[in-house]
Amino acid sequence: MDFFYSMVEFFMTGGPFMYPILIVFAIGAAIAIERFITLTRVTARNQSVWMQVQPALAEGDFDRARELTSEDDSTISRLLSMGLDRQGAVRRREDIEIAMEEGMMEIIPQLEKRTPYVALSSNIATLLGLLGTIMGLISAFTAVANANPAEKADLLSASISVAMNTTAFGLIVAIPLLVTNQILMAKTSAIIDSLEMASIKALNVISDHAKRRVEA
Repeated sequence: MDFFYSMVEFFMTGGPFMYPILIVFAIGAAIAIERFITLTRVTARNQSVWMQVQPALAEGDFDRARELTSEDDSTISRLLSMGLDRQGAVRRREDIEIAMEEGMMEIIPQLEKRTPYVALSSNIATLLGLLGTIMGLISAFTAVANANPAEKADLLSASISVAMNTTAFGLIVAIPLLVTNQILMAKTSAIIDSLEMASIKALNVISDHAKRRVEA
């Protein structure tokens, strides 16, 4: 409880800029939680779908693969379905590859959306902390200029201590948000890499199947 009361006192003595920083933290944290949950679900669904589609592709059962991807709306299903749809109409590898690249161009922005706002929230919190400290120091020096000379030292040290609370709180908010942003970027990058791997494997299987049909 002492820690809780200390944090409340720390916040209350920090000045008016503590509230904007708290709002920025709330927004950044909400976005980070939503993105983390969404990316985790995307990863799990993609893995589940790939475990079902990969055997069908390996066996050359493209009808079954098309059926599996058409029944699902995961990112990997959308990507593979674009290539599998072309496989049924054309045999050129380039056409299928272009279709999958088009799918990636649609999927990547959806995976990355809102994540940059977490880093932006971190930067804003840091800047608000610095601004609050500067404004607090200006007020402190203004008050000291009109104070009794005997009280100037004590008044100045107390005012500076309060002003520095804003910078400290800004950094307390900014650092976790910055770390979280890197985690989200890493999860997004891992999903994109897995999609690229799946598309290349599917493309190779389709190309090999087409070659065998031509040779036969």
